[in-house]
Amino acid sequence: MGYAVLSPEDIFKDQEVRAYIQQGNDNLGVIGFTEHGFAHAKRSSDTAREILTALGYPERTCQLAAIAGYMHDIGNTVNRVDHAHSGALMAFTILTKLGMSPQETGLICSAIGHHDERTAFPVNPVAAALILSDKSDVRRSRVRKDAELEEDIHDRVNYAVENSRLQIDPQEKLLIFHLTIDTKICPVMEYFEIFMDRMVLCRKAAQTLGLQFELIINGTRLL
Repeated sequence: MGYAVLSPEDIFKDQEVRAYIQQGNDNLGVIGFTEHGFAHAKRSSDTAREILTALGYPERTCQLAAIAGYMHDIGNTVNRVDHAHSGALMAFTILTKLGMSPQETGLICSAIGHHDERTAFPVNPVAAALILSDKSDVRRSRVRKDAELEEDIHDRVNYAVENSRLQIDPQEKLLIFHLTIDTKICPVMEYFEIFMDRMVLCRKAAQTLGLQFELIINGTRLL
């Protein structure tokens, strides 16, 4: 049986996938969460692909990471709770219908199903790249216009971030997460208060890729 070799671009333009990303983001907007729409999906996709590309993984593996990155939050259409698991099942249905092979579908679904920090684990390189790309997307533009910064620490932390980037050094086996934070808006300790679990998960993901994870905030190494 012949299977379809779906490209990331095929998934980017798929109207069913786009509908679920939009609906999930709309749902989270009502609840009061930060942006989880097309900007987050595409950034997660691009970063996941860039991580594996920089480490010399096969092009197809990098493409599968890009697909997983784009689709990883579609489960928010169902509910924020267990969205990684419902999203993996939704991705299974979509990708199977589009003709992707069980092997590639399984790899993508396992990555999506393991990206939420409460149940996550970097079970393969695609999952590791997705975890790193998702958790490193901290930026001011993810805060919604009607956010109450004084009342919501998640919004405050995201709004305080002026710059964030991942740096990969394959020779030194390092993956460095650089953050610049306006400490007048959010003390560094508040970042750790809500993101420590995510940073521990990023360290595990980096180790899966054979890298040491470092966190640098405002020029100071903290992990």
